[in-house]
Order: sequence, then structure tokens, then C-alpha cells
Amino acid sequence: MTIRFATPADTSQILAIYAPYIINSVITFEYEVPAVNDFAARMQTIQQQLPYLVAEVDGRILGYAYASKHRDRIAYQWSVDTSVYIHPDGQRQGIGRRLYTVLFDLLRRQGYYNAYAGITIPNPGSEALHRSFGFKPVGVYTNVGYKFDKWHDVIWLQLTLQPYASNPSDPVPIGDLV
Repeated sequence: MTIRFATPADTSQILAIYAPYIINSVITFEYEVPAVNDFAARMQTIQQQLPYLVAEVDGRILGYAYASKHRDRIAYQWSVDTSVYIHPDGQRQGIGRRLYTVLFDLLRRQGYYNAYAGITIPNPGSEALHRSFGFKPVGVYTNVGYKFDKWHDVIWLQLTLQPYASNPSDPVPIGDLV
């Protein structure tokens, strides 16, 4: 298995992993599968500052993980939200663990301090993965999302990536690390 940065050529495979989560689950609150071009633009926006990784096995992408801005205000710049999605053929093979290990290392090197994950509950597998990395629950947004004719709760988890510094430097764009 190879963990590497996503490229525009990966967009269709990544979207193919994500689409069933949109269509068949409440893991994401999107209702419609985005067009490939729109999804590619999302990826490109994220990649201007943050890592967007894929797990590739024999030329096939079986999972991906990325970080995104936590909030827009400047004081939040040291915090990110994280996401990981795995193809059914890649589940229970340690792909999510490998992706997150690389992602968190890169985020630390960039100068981030907090990683957050919002998980629609119940989702025991995702909750267990995040807790295994040291994520701690910080709250539940009750009835925050409405999908498939039902209201859903989202638990928010936080991981401290590194000890907090006084007067931290601005995070470094991912392109400056590689």
C-alpha cells in the first residue's frame, strides 16, 4: 500500500468512494453526488493549504483522508477538521489508520495544534478509529442534520496534535513541506 498526495487524475476514483456515502448513508450530510469537476475544485482548494491523501493498492485507490479549515476566523488558523473515507474493499485492513498516521504527521509539521472530527452517530467504527488516535469527545450537536426523513446527531471529537506554544507561527502551506 502506498500513501501519497492526491492528484487531479485521482478525482474520479475518490468520488467513486465518496458517492455511496452520500447516496446510502448519513455519514455525510450531502444529498447529491457532486459533479467530478466540482469535486476536483474542492480538492484543489483544500490542497492549496492542507494535505489530501490517498491510499493506493495495485493502482487502485481504496481510501482517502484530508484536513480542511476548521473555521474561517483568523484565530482558528491552527485548527483543522479531518475526514477519512474507505472503499468497502479496503475496510478492516488498516487503511484508515495508515492514512491518518501520515495526515497527522504532516499537520504537525505544518504547525497545526488541533484536529477535529465530526461524526454522525451512531458510527462505532469511525468513533473507534478516532479514539484510537487519542481523539476526545468535546460535545454533541443534537439534531443538527436532517437526511433520509430523520434528524441526526453529530459528536465532535478533538485531538491535540502537539503541545501548545505561545505566539505560534502561522501554519505552513502543505506545498512548502514537500
